[in-house]
Amino acid sequence: MNLGSTLRLHRLMLQDFRSYPRLDQEFSAKLVAIAGANGTGKTNLLEAISLLGPGRGLRAAKGAELGRREGDHGLSWTIAGHFDGPLGPVTIGTGSEAGQDRRSFRLDGNAIRSQAELSAHAAALWLTPQMDRLFQEGASGRRKFLDRLVWAREPSHARDVAAFESAMSQRNRLLAEGRRDARWLAALEDTMARHAVAAVAARRSAAGQLNAMLGQGVAGSFPAARLEMLCPIAAALAEQPALAVEDALRDGLAADRARDAAAGGARQGAHRTDLRMVLLPKEIPAELCSTGEQKALLVSTVLAQAALVAAHRGFAPLLLLDEVAAHLDPGRREALFAALAALPAQCFLTGTEAAPFEPLRGQAQLFAAIPGGLREVADFPVPAPA
Repeated sequence: MNLGSTLRLHRLMLQDFRSYPRLDQEFSAKLVAIAGANGTGKTNLLEAISLLGPGRGLRAAKGAELGRREGDHGLSWTIAGHFDGPLGPVTIGTGSEAGQDRRSFRLDGNAIRSQAELSAHAAALWLTPQMDRLFQEGASGRRKFLDRLVWAREPSHARDVAAFESAMSQRNRLLAEGRRDARWLAALEDTMARHAVAAVAARRSAAGQLNAMLGQGVAGSFPAARLEMLCPIAAALAEQPALAVEDALRDGLAADRARDAAAGGARQGAHRTDLRMVLLPKEIPAELCSTGEQKALLVSTVLAQAALVAAHRGFAPLLLLDEVAAHLDPGRREALFAALAALPAQCFLTGTEAAPFEPLRGQAQLFAAIPGGLREVADFPVPAPA
């Protein structure tokens, strides 16, 4: 199986971003391990990298929150990444003025009109410790996790989700205000139906392709997952053509106006999708698994998605794995490292200690995270005997 070409970040430059007054760091390896105490900026570094692709990055933060603080004020900030990508060398830059949420973007020094122009050059997938709670929290977090997987492969998916949510928000406001303009509501419901079906169809396709990729063993000896969508629209798409599902949703929204006005929100739509993961071969739902098994499910899913993106888009996304070794026993850590070595993706891993990365000796570039910077380490420490 052809897993695509390489995408490599070989230089990262930061100015007044989060905890970094200034950073100019080169990376020479496919695997980059960063170890350091809590509070030394490891996650900030991964967030900076994630902001060089489309979207709001791994924390989904506003631009005004990203500048380094001086007293009560945030500063203007910039990020620049020098890449060897599928279309050749490219420099991507982003930043915002002090106190401003809106970010600007540059491609090889030239301003671009939209983030969509970045998608041909860069993509990233990530796992963070906050995602460990995915199976204990509400459907919203799982749906966002699925959507991030989808738009790494199909950037246009973000437009469908945004268009649906915008139309739904306008409809909710009209109903709350008691403004029952039938033509206006019908137009918004038509927009909701079209984009909801497109968004759910993309989610359903992505889940099916991920399951097929997991079945091919791309996660190596890492335990595999099966993804199941809990969504009435997805169930309808399994039985009917998309246009018929759109018509039924449009009619359902119109019939639900009084009910939705009283409830304060739409009963039907793409915002009702939930995601279930099942640990294979045990057939145990993720919410009943141990913490280590849940982490393993997330890791195997992201590895499979990286392979899928590479096959679909022609280049593998960057993988940003924050504290990924936490809750993984030594055997699963080695399985993870072996799977990462087999993928064409460049991967950045963080941890509080360097010793767990010792199996990557000879393969990874190791850095010690220090306040406001990085220091390259010549060799990995040898773990203490058990």
